[in-house]
Amino acid sequence: MKFDIKEEDMIIKPYKSEGPIYIREQKGFFQKIRRYLSWLLMITFIAIPFIQYGGKQAVLLDVATQQFRVFGATFLPQDFMILAWIFMSGAFALFFVTNWLGRVWCGYICPQTVWMLLFTWVEHKTEGTRNQRIKLDKSPWSFNKVRKKALKHVAWLLISVFTATSFMAYFIPAHTLYADMFLLEWSGLTSFWVFLFAFCTYGNAGFLREKMCTVACPYSRFQAVMFDKDTLVVTYDTARGENRGPRKRKEDPKKVGLGDCVDCNLCVDVCPAGIDIRNGMQYECINCGLCIDACNDTMSKFGYEKNLIRYESENQTNGKKTDPFRLKLLGYASLTAMIIITMIVWAFNRTPIEASVIRDRNALYRMNYEGLVENPYTLSIINKTQQTMSYQISLGGLESATLKVPTRIVIEAGEMDLVPVTVIADGYDLRKKATAITFTIDALEDSSITITKDSYFYKN
Repeated sequence: MKFDIKEEDMIIKPYKSEGPIYIREQKGFFQKIRRYLSWLLMITFIAIPFIQYGGKQAVLLDVATQQFRVFGATFLPQDFMILAWIFMSGAFALFFVTNWLGRVWCGYICPQTVWMLLFTWVEHKTEGTRNQRIKLDKSPWSFNKVRKKALKHVAWLLISVFTATSFMAYFIPAHTLYADMFLLEWSGLTSFWVFLFAFCTYGNAGFLREKMCTVACPYSRFQAVMFDKDTLVVTYDTARGENRGPRKRKEDPKKVGLGDCVDCNLCVDVCPAGIDIRNGMQYECINCGLCIDACNDTMSKFGYEKNLIRYESENQTNGKKTDPFRLKLLGYASLTAMIIITMIVWAFNRTPIEASVIRDRNALYRMNYEGLVENPYTLSIINKTQQTMSYQISLGGLESATLKVPTRIVIEAGEMDLVPVTVIADGYDLRKKATAITFTIDALEDSSITITKDSYFYKN
């Protein structure tokens, strides 16, 4: 038996090109959404350090003093538990969105994608369209090629430095950082971190690009665990599109045995990951929707129905209904809401003062010249507000005891002070060797700021 098989039919089309990816500029509905979100993200990222609150930078993560100021609240290392809640709520929110809409975080909001497409836009403006860039890279070096390449890299470097400086403004007061930048007075440490982050931005968005998403980022590897048959992902309608092939615009595809896919390859040209969505779902796909916009443009030109490529779940592809109230999705949503509510309640109930009682274990008590028992203590008080506060200390648990404290306890904003305290009592009036006592610390400027600490009074 003889089979008539052509050589080109034996060639398996690769899922992803191994060469460099030249992203084609694309307009459309999903691209418009991404650009609006990208602008919103970048403007917010740049503007937050310039927001003032109470005469100070509203958001400042001062690592040097270990103080993290967020509008009216100051968080110290003792409050770092909130970071765990922020990370947990962010993780479960990401799981919820992924189970519902696939990798839309990667495609629309992830900073790597935003800056990568910004660098691609600069490349498009300096070197031309996709085909022009391919031709330019293949051409021998010339003055025109050097000029275009230099212009592109200068623009990339300027964006990278500005991005790194904007990031450092979260850790160094913005007005000081930018003033020192224009006066060329950055310290060596500041210069090191700015140029390190600039180098990372330049390398990630300019060269590594999709490799950060497909190789370095672990999210693409474990995302499938969060997918189910109701997750919306970018899907190619194989039944409608195949057999694919070129044709004339006015030609009836059914007469020539073709599907709606004209095999223009634009869905591959616009893909930031360089994959062919027609080969099925791949872990490199970031659900950006660029292939949908490109395909819809082609469908419009040929007068075909749009959404040959679309967001669709596996159940929808198989003619079933998507369950919006599935257990996994509700579980992720519930956990996210619970953690966020807990974090908000903790923040509202947080007392802007921290204190601890320190005892000298080698001298728990002593007898004074009057025959009274003295217990020395040291109160460590941290002012977690953003203004200087005055405090008073009162004693509970020993009615007949005398409390010796400094007459004036004033602590600067975000500072800690060690306050020596002595409790004096008649040992004959005490039945136990250790009597429970409490120290209450009240802020004079704000009666709602108070904290109570327990300790013991010892006698011989």
